[in-house]
Amino acid sequence: MQERKLVARYLDGRVVKGHTLDFSMNKDAFHLLSNDDPGSSTEVRIEQLKAVFFVKDFTGNREYDERNDFDGSCPVNCKKMEVTFFDGEKLTGVTEMYMPNRKGFFLFPADKKSNTEKVFVVNKAVMEVKFL
Repeated sequence: MQERKLVARYLDGRVVKGHTLDFSMNKDAFHLLSNDDPGSSTEVRIEQLKAVFFVKDFTGNREYDERNDFDGSCPVNCKKMEVTFFDGEKLTGVTEMYMPNRKGFFLFPADKKSNTEKVFVVNKAVMEVKFL
């Protein structure tokens, strides 16, 4: 199993970064290996989260202005959408499956140059979903 870099953003505003081997959208929790203390593992409960960002690297580029428009390429089986969280943050991307009665869904950023590869959006943190 491949170790994945992620940033977990909690509903209360906390942000934790680390690696995981056991994330599943069908489970209630996963384990995060901290960047600060690689020997320690923390259980992260999905119900406490806003979203999980799977990233290319942890530093990113603060100068980069991520685009919210699409480059024209969208797989046929995907839907373009804008997600607005209760805290006001908006994400734009595509999803293969959106089911509001599930724990969440994966959103792939509209901007292919984004540091974020995909986001697991936790449905209970979402105020509005708009299909584009």
